[in-house]
Amino acid sequence: MAPRPRFDRRAPVRELPNINDRINYPKLRVVDADGTQLGVISRDEALDVARERELDLVLVSEKADPPVCRIMDYGKFKFEQEKKAKEAKKKSHQTEVKEVKMRYKIDAHDYQVRIGQAVRFLKAGDKVKCTVIFRGREIQHTALAEKLLMRMAKDLEESAEVQQPPKREGRNMIMFLGPRKTPLQKDKPEQATKAERTLPIAKPPGKTAAPAAAN
Repeated sequence: MAPRPRFDRRAPVRELPNINDRINYPKLRVVDADGTQLGVISRDEALDVARERELDLVLVSEKADPPVCRIMDYGKFKFEQEKKAKEAKKKSHQTEVKEVKMRYKIDAHDYQVRIGQAVRFLKAGDKVKCTVIFRGREIQHTALAEKLLMRMAKDLEESAEVQQPPKREGRNMIMFLGPRKTPLQKDKPEQATKAERTLPIAKPPGKTAAPAAAN
């Protein structure tokens, strides 16, 4: 029986940066921290200059002849490079359209679940398509569906901007939201009454309270 192949479970060896004593070239073209060209000098001379300035000697172009090094604060340089990489990754995020579906009779719990989904999508930088699905004769209740979508836009106004107001699309009603680019400005504190915030949400069936007995 052939032996089983062995897998190396050790962590991969990280490639160490070519700085200071790890630089093995005898002659180097050196650029000072302020951009001044120090010319071609020996490795030991370059290290002495870096130590005098309490900085690092960093190899920036190994393929040049002779190789090019720069005197700098390597810790600060590494931090700035990682920061730039994160910003570039953030900018390269491809905006997607995520969909949140519901019925116009959605109950309170499911409605809050849809709100949570939309918030996550918006925070990720994606657009949200809010869809109210009609079945059969429910298409007669487009006014209730529009009211539901506008309520959703109101509840998400701190995270989202309405990019397309509610409109019919086939047998559905849709609305598009995008991530809010500017902070929401509130002129007055919210004082919505129960009547203003009434939502066509189905209540779960419950027992009707019995009338109090007369004395």
